[in-house]
Amino acid sequence: MAEDAQVRNDELINRDLIRKWLSWGFFWLLFFPTIGVILSTKFNYPEFLGNVPWLTFGRIRPIHVNGVIWGAFSTLFVGLSHYIVPRLCGVRLWKEQWSYPLVWVWNLNLALAVVLLALGWNRGWEAGEFPLINVIVVFLAILQLTVQFLMTIKNRKETPLYVSLWYLIAAFIWTDVNLVLLMLGPYNIPGISNAAWHGLFIHYVVGLWITPAGYVLIYYFLPASVRNPIYSHKLSLIGFWSLAFFYPFVGIHHYLYSPIADWAQTIAIVSSMMLIIPVWTVLQNFFGTMIGKWQEFGRNLPAKFLIIGSIMYLFGCFQGSTEALRALQQPTHFTDFVISHSHLTVFGTFVVWALGGALYVWPRVTGSELWSFRLGNWGFWLITLGISAMGLVLSAQGLQQGFMLMAQSEWMDSVNAIRAYWWVRTFTGISMDIGMTLLVYDLMKSSLARRPA
Repeated sequence: MAEDAQVRNDELINRDLIRKWLSWGFFWLLFFPTIGVILSTKFNYPEFLGNVPWLTFGRIRPIHVNGVIWGAFSTLFVGLSHYIVPRLCGVRLWKEQWSYPLVWVWNLNLALAVVLLALGWNRGWEAGEFPLINVIVVFLAILQLTVQFLMTIKNRKETPLYVSLWYLIAAFIWTDVNLVLLMLGPYNIPGISNAAWHGLFIHYVVGLWITPAGYVLIYYFLPASVRNPIYSHKLSLIGFWSLAFFYPFVGIHHYLYSPIADWAQTIAIVSSMMLIIPVWTVLQNFFGTMIGKWQEFGRNLPAKFLIIGSIMYLFGCFQGSTEALRALQQPTHFTDFVISHSHLTVFGTFVVWALGGALYVWPRVTGSELWSFRLGNWGFWLITLGISAMGLVLSAQGLQQGFMLMAQSEWMDSVNAIRAYWWVRTFTGISMDIGMTLLVYDLMKSSLARRPA
C-alpha cells in the first residue's frame, strides 16, 4: 500500500522542471558565495582588484548579499517547492507549463541584476539594492508562483493542510506584499521614516520569506529522510502563529538609539525576544522527530544537513534576539557580530536546509543514487566546520571591536586589532565554498553515472 502511494505521488511531479530549477540553484550556490570570499579578502587587502570599478567593495557586496538570498537560496527553494507541493496536495502543479519560461526569466533576471549592480545601479537599501527593473521581475515571478501554488493547494485531494503548506502559503503572500514595499520604499518615503521602513523590509525578507521557506523544507524533508512522522502538529502551529504575530515588528531593532520613536524601538525589542517562542517550538519539533532515529544519522546525508542547520538556527536566533537588547546592541552594532548572526542564520541554517532538501530530491528526480557518500560527507564537514568557525570568529571579533570603541579607542586601532580575525574569516569562507563544490560535483556525477536509486 505504501509503495503504491509512493508510485502515485512520484507520478505527480515534473522531474525535468525540478532538475532545471535545482541545476540553476547549484550554479548560483557556487557563484554568489565565491563573491563573498573575494569580498572578505578586501578587508585585509583593500586594494585587491580595486583598480577595476565593477570589482570594488561597494559594487560586489550587494551582489553577494542579494545573490545568496534570491539566487542561491530562493532558486533552490522554488525548485524544491515544485517537488513538495504536488506530493502534499495529491495533484499535479496547476499550470506547470508556466514554470518552464519562468525558470529562464528568473535566472536571466538574476544575471542581469549582477551586471547592473556591478555597473553601479543601486537603490541604496541593504539587501534591497536590486535595480527597480529586477525587483519588478522578481515580484512578477513570485506572484506567478503564488497563484500556481495556491491553485494547486485549492485542488488538493486531502482537506487538512500539512504544516509545510501553511508556511509556503504565508511565505509567498507575505513576500508579494514586501516586494511592493521594496518597489516603493527607497525613493518615496522621506527622512527617518525611510530608515524605519527599511528596517521592516530587511527583516520581512529574512523573517517572512527565508524563514517560512526554510520551515517548508525542513518540515517536509526531515520526516521524509528519517521516515518518522513529525513530532507534534500542535507545536508546529504554535511556531507558525507566533512567527506570524511577532516577526512583523522586529525590523526597527536595527535602528536603536536613532530618532525613531522610543515606543517603536521598544516594540521591536520585545518582539525580538518573543521570537524565542517559534525558535524553541520548531527546534523541539525537529529534534523530537529524530527520536529513535539517531542511530541512522551517520549515513543519512540529507538528515545531517537538516539537523546541523537546526543547531545553527538555535545559535543564530539566540544571537539575533539578545543583540536586539539596548545594552547588548551598544558593543555589537556596526561590528562583525551582526555579520556572524546573518551568516549563521541565512547560510548556516536556510541554505544548509536547502542543501539537505536538494540531496534528498536530486536522486529521486534523476533516477540515480548519490555517486559518492564519502565525497558528500567531506562536503558536509567542510561546510559545517567553515560556518561554525566563521560564526565563532566573527562573534569574538565583533565583541572585541565593540568594547574597544566603547572604551574610546581610536577607530584604526580597533581595525588593526581585528585583522587576524579577517584572515580566518576568509579561510572559513573558502572551506564552505570547497564543501559546496564537492556536493554539487557529487550530485552532477550522480546524474551522469546512471546508477538506479
